[in-house]
Amino acid sequence: MAGFGLPNFGQLAEAFRKAKQIQEDAQKLQEELNEMELEGKSEDGRAKIWLSGNQQPLRVKLDPSLISDGEIATEKGVLEALQNAFDLSTQTMKEKMDELTGGLNLNLPDPND
Repeated sequence: MAGFGLPNFGQLAEAFRKAKQIQEDAQKLQEELNEMELEGKSEDGRAKIWLSGNQQPLRVKLDPSLISDGEIATEKGVLEALQNAFDLSTQTMKEKMDELTGGLNLNLPDPND
């Protein structure tokens, strides 16, 4: 069978072992991301939004002075805080996935090719 380019049984067993470990690690990572609370703030800090590591909205806190400044200030502050929280959550997810797959040579195709 080796003549057909198939891996030997030991290589195949090792590949399955690695795949199982990746699956277990990915499940742990999902649980870890779900438990995270990542805070995003507006530039002036008067609007705060918390997301989980999986980008689930958790809570919002608006300083009363932001609301009294009017609708436009409130909308701008909330949007800034949301963008900040989203960016932090996205970066955290990427870093955690890089940690998970860092030692692996997955040779994934480039979607731009």
